Amino acid sequence: MDTNFRTSSSLLHLRSSFCFSPSVSSAKLRLWKSKRLNFVQHRLVIKNSSGFDEDCSFDGFSVKPNKLFMQEAIGAEYGEGFETFRLDGPLKVDVDFLNDRLQEGFLKRIRYAMKPDEAYGLIFSWDDVVANTGALKLNAWKQLALEEGKEIPPEADAQKLMLYASADHVLHKILRWETIESEVDRLKSRLSQIYYDNLAKLRKPMEGLEEWLDAVSTAHIPCAVVSSLDRRNMVDALERIGLKKYFQAIISEEDGMESIAHRFLSAAVKLDRKPSKCVVFEDDPRGITAAHNCTMMAVALIGSHPAYDLGQADLAVGSFNELSVINLRRLFANKGSTFMDRQKQIIEKTPPKRKLTVDTIF
Repeated sequence: MDTNFRTSSSLLHLRSSFCFSPSVSSAKLRLWKSKRLNFVQHRLVIKNSSGFDEDCSFDGFSVKPNKLFMQEAIGAEYGEGFETFRLDGPLKVDVDFLNDRLQEGFLKRIRYAMKPDEAYGLIFSWDDVVANTGALKLNAWKQLALEEGKEIPPEADAQKLMLYASADHVLHKILRWETIESEVDRLKSRLSQIYYDNLAKLRKPMEGLEEWLDAVSTAHIPCAVVSSLDRRNMVDALERIGLKKYFQAIISEEDGMESIAHRFLSAAVKLDRKPSKCVVFEDDPRGITAAHNCTMMAVALIGSHPAYDLGQADLAVGSFNELSVINLRRLFANKGSTFMDRQKQIIEKTPPKRKLTVDTIF
């Protein structure tokens, strides 16, 4: 038996939430709960003074304009990860750390040898991969412009920038609406409210996605979805489009990840798969770069961006109908199952030059 056998329980401390060991006394837990309650009450006072409801929402929909309409950093450019906290202090989690700690144990290696598909982990971006949120965002901008008596530029390039740039950039640089800072905050809050109203009407996922998820579910491949939405609206949206049952992990705004790559790494932890065995499904070149920074494979969905913008992806498809489970095996087949793992570079030393002496000449 392998004494280094690892299970997912050894990685619970990598989660974004706090985990307490049984050794923590009940008094400490009561103290922590008391501080937590005071912190939540303080947040509610701040939100109420800004016009939010007690549940941080407008009309029952959670509104987080600073997270929803913004351009996230790619992240992990040099393999760096995120920092999480444990009872014994902070822990820095990076790509190499996860690839090492999430190595399969003895029993899992035997299982994956018989069922290799189960070794993979699939990570789906929410925006324009699971659901057509680009249309929702553009409609939100158009409705906001109609309410404010403004106009949206008809050029396709300008409208495309509106989907990926931050709300501040769109208001000041693209739409050029002359507004003071207090008005900008009001417009961003209203924009988010309109978006969540439109999101509540979403009933259909991307074409072919449900059939693809059903196929990978049959192969027992775990899946995760990542988004900047808050968890409540994320779960509700997945239930409305009938896909919640297919996802074993959900990465939402509450996980506190600061970049796209950090969301992918958090998904790998929740799936209990090392990053080098994960496949990311993205439609954005920035997301593809983030996946590669995490040593993950990337499958690009052509649509929001043309195929020539997605050339760095390991595989590009027009829809999920073009995929089969065998495609996942081929992604890793060319270079073996461990080609993304860390490797030690062996530098061969050149032999020392032989000095000529009188003995060697004669």
